[in-house]
Amino acid sequence: MTNTLNWFKSSYSNTEGGACLEVAFEWQKSSYSTDNGGACVEVARCPGTAVHIRDSKNPAGPILTVSPDSWSHFTASVTRTSD
Repeated sequence: MTNTLNWFKSSYSNTEGGACLEVAFEWQKSSYSTDNGGACVEVARCPGTAVHIRDSKNPAGPILTVSPDSWSHFTASVTRTSD
């Protein structure tokens, strides 16, 4: 997990200096990832909005963004198949 928060501007903000809101998210490394540089996945949740997914070896991207519902369905599916 990194200690750096990633800030991004709200989609309701404009470029004209109006009332801008910025929010931050923190990346969390998968519990299945190891410290030896293996296949690491990191996830950052923006509650109610999106789930961002990236390869920890390439933090600049690309970053996959999915809906919270899609992420829930995916993780439930992975859990069922790994049991």
